[in-house]
Amino acid sequence: MKAIRRIPPFLRNKFFIAGVGFLVWLLFFDRNDFFIQRERRAELRALQASKKHYQQQIDQERKFADNLRNDPATIERFARERYGMKRENEDLFLVPGAKNSEPSAQ
Repeated sequence: MKAIRRIPPFLRNKFFIAGVGFLVWLLFFDRNDFFIQRERRAELRALQASKKHYQQQIDQERKFADNLRNDPATIERFARERYGMKRENEDLFLVPGAKNSEPSAQ
């Protein structure tokens, strides 16, 4: 009993003990504990960045599609680059891209 009397009274309070127990439960044992919440926040940030990237890509593709519908110069450029089409009396030389992007050291 003497050991219990050495503990300050506010630490022996049943509400304090219940509050500390509740906090320990929330931090470590609950299904949605503190560490899982941190992981979910990081995942949410990554997903929001991914969403922003894809939204920008969608906007670019919509702009390009709109140009393809309305601008004859864009249609011609797309046909030449993508499908290798050419005008009459015009020679077309296709040069394959370099497979190794590093310059050779000689």
